[in-house]
Amino acid sequence: MKRIALVSCGLVSFALGALGALLPVLPTTPFLLLSGYCFAHSSSRFDKWLKKTKLYQVFVADYAETKSIPRNRKWKILLNSYVLMAISIYFAPLPLIKLMLSVLTVGLTIMIWFVIPDRQVDQEANKTEETEHNH
Repeated sequence: MKRIALVSCGLVSFALGALGALLPVLPTTPFLLLSGYCFAHSSSRFDKWLKKTKLYQVFVADYAETKSIPRNRKWKILLNSYVLMAISIYFAPLPLIKLMLSVLTVGLTIMIWFVIPDRQVDQEANKTEETEHNH
């Protein structure tokens, strides 16, 4: 029963994450992270499938595998988020919703820049080349 609930939750959160890639008001990454958690604890088949999806590769793989994000990727994430949030804030019908979206945007910025570490892409590539060369 628990397995069915986790797989179902994973599928629903994946669908919401996919919608979030298209709609500015739904967050993509948290839903994909939830899918990953659910599948990792319920179905190796769905877990492998999720990790092969383009959505997972684009939005989650960097962080999930290294607990860091390259600085150039952070810029892309924030630029995309700012554009989508600006659209959402513009069309939000109530001032309270506009305020909440603004606070969410500030929180996202703080998380991306100050909480999630930068990954040095050039250093990683050099380490990989050195390791391959030494073996």
